[in-house]
This record gives sequence, structure tokens and C-alpha cells, in this order.
Amino acid sequence: MKLSFKYIIIFLLGFGSFVPVSGQETKNDAGNEWISLFNGKDLEGWKVGVNASTFTVEDGAIKVAGERAHLFYAGDVENHNFENFEFKARVMTKPGANSGIYIHTKYQEDGWPTYGYEVQVNNSQGDWKRTGSLYGIVDIIENYASDNEWYTEYVKVEGKRIIVKINDIVVVDYTEPAKPLREGEGVYRVISAGTFALQGHDPGSIVFYKDIMVRPLP
Repeated sequence: MKLSFKYIIIFLLGFGSFVPVSGQETKNDAGNEWISLFNGKDLEGWKVGVNASTFTVEDGAIKVAGERAHLFYAGDVENHNFENFEFKARVMTKPGANSGIYIHTKYQEDGWPTYGYEVQVNNSQGDWKRTGSLYGIVDIIENYASDNEWYTEYVKVEGKRIIVKINDIVVVDYTEPAKPLREGEGVYRVISAGTFALQGHDPGSIVFYKDIMVRPLP
């Protein structure tokens, strides 16, 4: 089945609610300012376990290229523990790249992060779950960004609701149910509180992140 561009093909695990909308704007009614999480010069305030060489800084951006690894924000902002927030970053993928932005996660030395949700970064890699997907929960098959071009990836968490926007287009609007249906390690894929992490997926994936910002919500 093929749907027009304005609709999104999604697969839901559990009994959450999903609203397919586009072009909406979200505002921070608390008046909080955006706070930078990356200084553009080095990885101060960030922490990585195994395969640390996967992450470097190049031309004011975090370059992800190498073996599987995850770079966790461990800085002073909100004591790197975020509950309700707006997050945004400028992202550029190279062809065939796969990465992700974890939210409400916790530092771990190795392996795929156990806690939190992953917001997908993937415009052309073999995994069909495309950029903006709330990975394994609300999966998007259409492309809203392109390789070799900077785009903005935005995530808002407020209460049990998660909104993901790609270049100001809302691609996910998900409300987590009171008792989400998860299996195995997926039981930790829930809204709670935690930090952010950038994913190094595999040696063939090259991705750049810059202008990484957060705006806390009450």
C-alpha cells in the first residue's frame, strides 16, 4: 500500500496513541532559552565507553565514524538528567549511514543503550526505519531528510507525549500509554528521565552533529 507524502506509515508496539500531522509549530510557554550542550571545539561534557575513537570533532561538528559506540551527555546542564524538554540538533548523514539520538537514557560502558527511546537517524541505510522514527515504537518509512545535507532533528518530551520534527515537519506525535506493551529489554523503552546519547552504529556509517541544544520544560 502506498500513501501520499502527507501521511506516514507507522507500526505501533503497545497501545499508545499516534497523531499523523505535519507542519505544526511547538512553543516553549515557560519562556526558557535554548542551552548549548556542545561547544563546537571538543567533547567536554560528553562521555563515551568502548570505541571512543568513533567520535571526533571536525569543523565545529561531532563526527561519528567507526565501531559501535555511544556518546552520552554528562555535563552540567540540568545535571545531565532531563525529564520534560525540547531538544534539537543539526545533522548530516553520509550515504548508507545509520545513527540515532537517545533520550531518557543512562550512561553504559558498552552495548546498545538499555534505557530510553531512540530517535532514528537514517536516510539511506538498509534498515527501512527512517530518520525521525521513534525506533521500534513509531517507525517511519518515508524520507523527510537527505544525505549530504544539513537538516534539523527536534524532539519534545512533555509528560507522556513525544513529538519528533524533521525540518519543522512533525513526523511523530506519540503518547505513551499507562502500561506500555514491551518485551525483553524493551521494558526499559519508556518515558522516565535521563540524558541524551549519540549513536555510532557501524564502521560504514558517517554522521555529523552540530548546534546541539536543549530547552528544559517545567
